[in-house]
Amino acid sequence: MARASARHILVETEAQCNELKDQIASGADFGDVAKQHSRCPSGQQGGDLGEFGPGQMVKEFDEVVFSAEPNTVQGPVKTQFGYHLLEVTSRTD
Repeated sequence: MARASARHILVETEAQCNELKDQIASGADFGDVAKQHSRCPSGQQGGDLGEFGPGQMVKEFDEVVFSAEPNTVQGPVKTQFGYHLLEVTSRTD
């Protein structure tokens, strides 16, 4: 069964999500940005969500996490919780 590890940053607006994505693209550390800005408790661990399988996260997460190229920042991804930046840190198919 497929497994993935990922980290994310959760914010309220798409505009803020895009701004943070630009900061990361310009060299800011994903984990540091998560600690400073994420509304999710995982932000204190740099956004780390640990390892999980398909169906354990919301549908919008699954679609990105199990298709995106690892170690690239994806998003904004809109869910019922807000807007996310996602980075797949590892995946086994």
